[in-house]
Parts: sequence; C-alpha cells; structure tokens
Amino acid sequence: MTEQSYRLTFTDGHRSELDRTLGELMENARRVLETQGRLRSLLRAGQAVVEQLELPVVLRRIVDAAVELVGARYGALGVIARDGHLEQFIQVGIPEDDAARMGPLPHGDGLLRALGSEQRPIRVKNLTRDPRFTGFPEHHPAMESFVGVPLRVRGEVFGNLYLADAEAGEFTAEDEELLISLAATAGTAIDNARLFDETQRRQRWSSALADVTAALLSDPPHSPLDLLVDRVLALAQADLVALVRAVSAESMVVDRATGPLADGVAGLVFAAAGTITGRALETGQPVVVPLSEGTRERPLMLGPTMVIPMITARSPLGALVVSRRPGSREFTARDVELAAEFATQASVALELAAAREDQQRLLVLEDRSRIARDLHDHVIQRLFAAGLSLQLTAAKVADPDTQARIADQVQSLDEAIVAIRTAIFTLTSEPEERPPLRHRVIGLLTELAGLFDASPRLVIAGPVDLAVPDDVADDVLAALREGLTNVARHARAREVTVALTVEGDGLTLEITDDGVGIGDTGRRSGIANLERRAARRGGTARVERRAEGGTKLTWRARLDVRSTGEGTDDPGIPAR
Repeated sequence: MTEQSYRLTFTDGHRSELDRTLGELMENARRVLETQGRLRSLLRAGQAVVEQLELPVVLRRIVDAAVELVGARYGALGVIARDGHLEQFIQVGIPEDDAARMGPLPHGDGLLRALGSEQRPIRVKNLTRDPRFTGFPEHHPAMESFVGVPLRVRGEVFGNLYLADAEAGEFTAEDEELLISLAATAGTAIDNARLFDETQRRQRWSSALADVTAALLSDPPHSPLDLLVDRVLALAQADLVALVRAVSAESMVVDRATGPLADGVAGLVFAAAGTITGRALETGQPVVVPLSEGTRERPLMLGPTMVIPMITARSPLGALVVSRRPGSREFTARDVELAAEFATQASVALELAAAREDQQRLLVLEDRSRIARDLHDHVIQRLFAAGLSLQLTAAKVADPDTQARIADQVQSLDEAIVAIRTAIFTLTSEPEERPPLRHRVIGLLTELAGLFDASPRLVIAGPVDLAVPDDVADDVLAALREGLTNVARHARAREVTVALTVEGDGLTLEITDDGVGIGDTGRRSGIANLERRAARRGGTARVERRAEGGTKLTWRARLDVRSTGEGTDDPGIPAR
C-alpha cells in the first residue's frame, strides 16, 4: 500500500460543516471572554462603589461606574424627594457649561417619572419616539437609546439610574442585567454611606452643642446665642438661620440672624397670627416647609425651611428658622430630628445658665445684705459714739476756736453717717434692671402697631444695647414715638421701616415711609421737638421727601455728649 492510499480526504460538504462548527466554537469562546470581561468590569465597578463612605462621592462613583460598564455616553443618578420629584441630580457626560445653560434640575417628568412610578427597569431604542417622552430643555444634547433602573435602599426606592446613547447603538438585555446587579451593590453602598454620614453628622451636632454649653457656662458668657445660630447655619447647610422671639401675644421679632441671606433680617418685627413660626411656638413641634418659593413670612423663609421651637420649663425661648435658597434640596426627616434634638438640649443648657445667673445674683444680694448689716451694726454705731464723745469733749473746752473745730468734726461725722445710711439703703434695695434698648424699641413698635396697616419693619445695626447710655436711650424712644406718630397721622403709608444704627460715637435713627410725602401744613411743632432733642445730644434732625415717594426722617445724636438739659417737651424724659 502506497503512502498516498493513507491520505484522508473530505468532501466539500463535510468541510463546510466543520468550518461552521469551528466558527460557532470560536464565537462562543469570544462571547465567553466578552462576558467574562464584563463580569470583571462589574466586579471592578462594585468595588469602586463600595470602597467609599462619603455619600456625595459614592453617588458620583455609581454614575461613573455605570457609564463605563455599559458603554454609555451620558449617565445620571436622580435622588427622589418625598413629593416624587428629584431633589438631587448627578450627571456625567454633559459639560458643566452646557448643564448650567439648561437651567434648573429636571423635575422627574416623562420617562423619568415613569421609571419612578413603575419601579422597574425601562429600556428603549429611541427615547424621542417613546410616547412618555416630554422633550428636551434648551441646550440639552440630543439622545437616542435609553435604559434606566431603580436604586433601592432597604427595600425603598432611593432614586433611579439613567444611561443614554450606547456606544453599540442600543442597550441590550445584558446591559440591563448588569445595571440591575450594579444597582443592588450601589444600594448597599448608599446605605453604608448614609449610616456613616448620620454618625458624622451626629458627632458634629454634639460637638456644636458642647461649644454652646461651654460658652454658656464660661465666666463671663461668650454670646451663646450668636454661637448657636452660627453652628446651626453650618451644620444644617442652610443659607439663613434666624432666632425668632415672641415679644407679645401678637408680635414676634427676629432677635438674631446669620447667613448669606441674612441682610436686613435681624430686628424684623412681624405679627404672630397665622404664621408658621407662631404655630411652631404654640404647638412646641417642629414644622417643615418644603418650599421652592417664598411665603408670607418672607424674607425669613425663601426656599425649603424648617422651624424648630426652643422650649424651656419657664417659657418658650424662641424658634430657630432654618432656610435654604429657592430650588435647594429639601430638609429630610433626619435633618429635622437632629436639629430638634440640638435645640432641645441647647434650651436645657440655656435654662441651666439662667438658673446659674439667678444663683449668682442671689449670692450678690446676700453679700450686699451682709455688708449693709455690718455697716449699720458696727460702723454707724462707732461713728455715732465718736460724735457723742466729741460733743461731750467740746462742752468741757473753754477755747471757742477749739469748740468750733470739734463742732466741724462732729458735722463731718454726721454727714458720713448719712452717706453710709444711703449706701445701706442702696445695698438692701433690689436694683432696677432696665430692659435693653433693642427690647424697648420693639415694645414701642408693638404698642404703636395698631396705628398702621402693616407693622413697621425694624432694622438694627451696631451695639445698641451696649453703647447707648440710658439717658440717650430715653431720647431715642421719644424721637421714635414722635416720628411714628407723625407718620401714622399724616403719611397714609403702606410700608414703614425703622432703622437704628450705632457706629463709633454716633447714633442714627431713620424712619422711612412710602406715604404721600411732606405736606405744607405750616405746623412744625413735632419736627421742632425732634430738632431740639437732637441738638441736646450734639446731633441733628431732618425730614426730607424721598425721590421714589414718601418721607424719610433722620435723627442723629452723639453718644459722647451729655445732655444740655434744654428744650425737652416730654415731662417723662428728665433733662440730665
């Protein structure tokens, strides 16, 4: 048998079948390798997501990993708010400049809302042809293929993951399955990040409370209320924090305010009836206002707001109004819980500090009583005995000059006894504490509020409670009463603003209205009173018509000039 007789030969039909089988094997091997590669990508994506604990970083990494995993050009993650709209929207692929030109975040309508309501994956070849598509905003890039999957955290939908414009032309069922797997891993990562974030936030709130308590218990105390509003501003990531107090059953005042939106808020006086702040103080429960626009309590509430009452055993201390810019994300239940817990503990610390002040005041009064008792029982008795002894000695002295000198000393002892008795009376009398000028001004505005359609707005700047002496404060109140009375009688104004400013050694009181302006009545008694009162303090008073309509009264006084005692027409304000 020759070598040629052992050569294997195949017919053309058998060769085609073998080639086809080999091709299928190679294709299956390629698919296995591709699937293996995508599974490795899924593992890498899951690892990238779970290795971080800061929630903003985790959310950004989820979007980046999803885009890379399925080969999408655009990706986004929308966090769903309580009302079903999107409160956060993290996107990848659209340049920041283009995203800024598109305007505010999407509300979650159309396909985005369908994904949230159906809570199951949605995959379409061309989203612009889908009947649920609502159109792109201006400057939005064109998109075709789309896939979205819900993100669940502990069984509840946290948000949705959106991918658009697949590099392969359209998203496949395999892409959808990979995204579902990534979403499951992402849900665990988000849960861990939220737990970590909550722990960190609780630590920050606790640290802030420790700072406020330390300020309260320091000697002397270091403006604990200012520190309180500053800490809440940072911890709540707010744009305005105001401490509102009730000055009467009908009126409230903004005692302190801080933040980028705090201009002109401090000192604002408004009616308590029908307000959210008044309701929070009345019920003692926090109130959450999920706003994107302002309310009747503007400029206190501009966007999303929470009102946290501060209640002590004695009385309501006030309410913390915490507000963000319009369009900002809303406050969550956890935000409200942490702020309410902080306010409750801060209220306890404030009450303890007030009790400490009362105890110190009692100790001072007891010490003063002891000093007065010692002066009366020992010093005065000895001085009185010395005076009697000198009088007896003078009766035995024949020299008239010596008698006169002894009589002078007896007179000096009598005067000393009178002075000591006056000191004793002062020590045993409860000192009269006059309210700070800020509160006296607020009380006067509350008293005169019935004369106006809307309560006058109050703006205070500078250390009015520290730098203004009592006698100057009396003149300020008299000038304010005179000016507001004139506005109520003659201006027919809808809005009235009172601005009290202390700067350096000068004080300025401005009363501005939008009324009919200055009339030529020929009577200047009220303005003359204001001028004389200002002149006594080295200042001036001027009334002028505003270009935009209405009148402006400017009353100035110097804080370093003592009253000349001239020209007061108010018997209740003594000249000094």
